[in-house]
Amino acid sequence: MKIVEEQRAIYEALDEYRRRLTDIPDELFDRTPPSGGWSYAELYSHIMQASLGSSIASEKCCRNTNGVTKKGLNWKGLMFFLFGKFPKSSTPAPAAIADLAKKISKEDARNLIIKLRKRIDETTPLLLRANDNSKISHPLLGMLNARQWFKFTRIHLQHHLKQLDRIKKSFPHR
Repeated sequence: MKIVEEQRAIYEALDEYRRRLTDIPDELFDRTPPSGGWSYAELYSHIMQASLGSSIASEKCCRNTNGVTKKGLNWKGLMFFLFGKFPKSSTPAPAAIADLAKKISKEDARNLIIKLRKRIDETTPLLLRANDNSKISHPLLGMLNARQWFKFTRIHLQHHLKQLDRIKKSFPHR
């Protein structure tokens, strides 16, 4: 996918998160689902904070503030980018990332979506001149360059839309 197509797909995912946010009943937003796992609030916190972190990593790579390396993706990273999705087996988020899952308000979630969209706006033009050897380590995938961080953001956003569906299904029908 080209940079502009990745950007468009990120925007579509963010629009979907915003749309679904309005559909989630207020009284269920911070409730733990009957099946366990994250609440809507925790999922929104995780995905938006992780995406903001990915956009910062992408920008740092674009600006060469972290140095250059020939190191690359590990085998998980190669599979992730080859197939464009997380593996079927549920890989738990690294502790530092999982800790981003805090119970936030719907207003906080809206503001994070706006903040992420603004960061994507600012980062996208920088990607055109990014050095492919300027990389930052991802906790599971190895060394990612700016374009890979950007693509990771899109795939990660799309992945967690499916988790929103699972949370919705776990609550009794209203």
